[in-house]
Amino acid sequence: MKESLLKNVVVAATCAVIALAVSPAAFMDLQAGLVLMPLPTASDLEIEHKVVSSSDDPVELSWRALAALDYRTGEMSDQLRDLVGKPVKIPGFTVPLEDFASAATEFLLVPFVGACVHTPPPPPNQLVYVKMDEGRRAMMDGWNPVWLEGILHVEDVNSVYGSSSYRVVGMSVTPYS
Repeated sequence: MKESLLKNVVVAATCAVIALAVSPAAFMDLQAGLVLMPLPTASDLEIEHKVVSSSDDPVELSWRALAALDYRTGEMSDQLRDLVGKPVKIPGFTVPLEDFASAATEFLLVPFVGACVHTPPPPPNQLVYVKMDEGRRAMMDGWNPVWLEGILHVEDVNSVYGSSSYRVVGMSVTPYS
């Protein structure tokens, strides 16, 4: 029941976006029809989330969520605070801390290709210092995006390429897909 309700909401939202792009009048007609459709409550969605996710699964963390940390004061969003010390999954690009390294135990994860290399670095809340767990090594290919999985910590770390507000104990680095 909850899956079909959520699917209906997604389909309706997609139709609304398409209708708005085609014609504002068509959007108004569609909007009038949507009023009759029941929307899921917060508790419906919360139960669905609990069924799908387990506490051991890494939570996907966006760069927008990482930017919610005020690196000057240390203030952070509740979402970010809840993830400190827990497994996370962050997309990004690798910057080895050793020049020309093809695999590394320590590196920076950055939001866009080329960040920190021959340019001013992003702000500290947009750099993640990574130390792989127990001597694991990660392949370094700064031109292709990756998924980093590991345990998130909020901690100031300085490197030759810039200051980071985050430290992650890396468990795995895999190609982005």
